[in-house]
Amino acid sequence: MSVLSRLRDVAIVGGFVGAISTVSVAQACEETAFTSKNAEIYLKAENEIMTNDNPQGALVHLNTLRQQELNCYEFGAALQLGAAIKLESEDYRGAINDLLRLIQDGYIKGDAVAQAHFNISQIYLTLDDLDRSLEYMNKWLAGGGQPDRSQKWILAVIYQKKENYRESLKWAEAVFKEDGPNAKREVYDFLIFLYDETGNLAKKAELLEYLLIKNPNERMLWDAISGDYFRANRDRRAFAVQQALYAGGILETEAELIRVVNFYNQFNAPFQAARVLEKEMNAGRITKDYKNLELLANLYQVAREFKRAIPVIEEAALMSTNGQMYERLGRSYVELKDWDLAEENLTKALNKGGLRDTSLAWVLIGQARYEGDDRAGAREAFRKSNSRGGRGWIGFMDAEEATATALARFEISSLVEDLKVEKRRCDKLAVLGGDPTEECQTVEDRLDAATADLVAFDTA
Repeated sequence: MSVLSRLRDVAIVGGFVGAISTVSVAQACEETAFTSKNAEIYLKAENEIMTNDNPQGALVHLNTLRQQELNCYEFGAALQLGAAIKLESEDYRGAINDLLRLIQDGYIKGDAVAQAHFNISQIYLTLDDLDRSLEYMNKWLAGGGQPDRSQKWILAVIYQKKENYRESLKWAEAVFKEDGPNAKREVYDFLIFLYDETGNLAKKAELLEYLLIKNPNERMLWDAISGDYFRANRDRRAFAVQQALYAGGILETEAELIRVVNFYNQFNAPFQAARVLEKEMNAGRITKDYKNLELLANLYQVAREFKRAIPVIEEAALMSTNGQMYERLGRSYVELKDWDLAEENLTKALNKGGLRDTSLAWVLIGQARYEGDDRAGAREAFRKSNSRGGRGWIGFMDAEEATATALARFEISSLVEDLKVEKRRCDKLAVLGGDPTEECQTVEDRLDAATADLVAFDTA
């Protein structure tokens, strides 16, 4: 799990409902309180979400509240509670819309607006929309937000993910200033990475002095400490030493550099592992062969950096004697929903051969064709897969087409029934001796035509 994912799980989702419930309603109208009946319903809804952790139960009471006659104070309170319920139900975009409405319609003012901007930024971070998250984080700061240690760390991680290392470093250093020399290892590791990326050698050396008080550039000492940690099975501490060695430019051999890459991967930092591996391959210090390109592709894909993985996989595919890399390339394009390139590369994989499981490739080709509205081609690919997945897709398409047929027949039969009713009405008018309307003059022909359409549909 990446630093961003851990931060998101621990610092963003947890406790957010409490933040929502403390947003104060704007005094844009004369009402400043609930009526007794509406207050009772609101408290039931709030109790379900805050005490019982039951968003569905809360929604039932909230819907009851919304059916009442609400003053503006009550409407704003219902809106903010609705945002909390949507958040707990993982309707994140719905929660964002409610929060924006609270701001735009003036239900909250001052500090509450800044807090809402912060809450919106955290929801976007949950959605992995870093640009929008950063946009609302900056609105929060502009509105007077004073970030605490956790919020500074969030900003550091967002900017690092966006590769704005200098801005990331500013916030990471602010975290380190609060933590002091006793900061957690992840803070040191993060700063070492950022100092290396920004080329800030002086600050990097200063940080290394905290980790190794004496002789930070003496290679024999580094090796001795690292060896002791290895022998004691304290791999994380050994990794910290290896990171510092790498950051100090002391590691030189390919085996040493690959060890750093493997450490990053071992400790759930595949993106950093990939960046180190790619940087050193481009510098010529790690061999750019099929094995290392495959490792780099694996690391980017595990980090869900599919766009970065694609050129690496393409290069490895040219070196490969089988179609496995083209299959991986096709799967990457499936992740990116580029269906044409997905089918193209999966077809190359099948033609080149050597796949461990051809059925998966055919299923993915079928999916690509289905998304491209080539239903006949999709069925052909699913049949060729000869797998449960392919049969499941065929069953889904059968059900889809049966539903479409049923809807089409329903439309025609409904028209027939409507015209029958219209004809009976016209017949009654004729009995009364009135002049037939233009519609009544044509109703019989229209009914005959619709009935013929229905017969044709049923016999087709």
